[in-house]
Amino acid sequence: MFKRLCFLSCLLLLSAVGLQVDAKKKDKKTTATPYYIIVDKSDNTLTVYDASDWIVQYPCTFGSDDLGDKMKEGDRKTPEGRFHISSKYPHKKWCRFLMLDFPTKVDYDKFNQRKAAGLIPANAKIGGSIGIHGTWPHEDFAVENLQAWTQGCISMKNEDVIELYNMIVPGTLVIVRK
Repeated sequence: MFKRLCFLSCLLLLSAVGLQVDAKKKDKKTTATPYYIIVDKSDNTLTVYDASDWIVQYPCTFGSDDLGDKMKEGDRKTPEGRFHISSKYPHKKWCRFLMLDFPTKVDYDKFNQRKAAGLIPANAKIGGSIGIHGTWPHEDFAVENLQAWTQGCISMKNEDVIELYNMIVPGTLVIVRK
């Protein structure tokens, strides 16, 4: 427990430094960050790494039991690829929200190729508003039981998403894979 508290104290300090750097570079889209995140859909894990190793791993869940890549708006699948945290804020329903920059140019390219191949309807939309967030209050069991309940977002227990929120700054790389 002591080791985790020391670790969290260091993370909060690094986060504060990162926020100061962000405030000085308002004109830049992303902020240099010592961390990156890998979300592994097959293992239901979200792992935070630094330049040398993994730091912490959390359980997470998604929107669909089908762990395939997001095809179109409304399919409840979590998109795969390389994203960045574009913003973060407290959320009245899901504790904290870390917005991903989905859809990216790569996502639009995949979407248009799938349309052209007839894999999705011609009138389909790509979707958006994908992020990492908590659960409804007192419903962390949804993550503990790996219930697929979101619309394509990555859901974590509220205690865990608060910890992640305090350590991660906008601009952080997030890789989502199966």
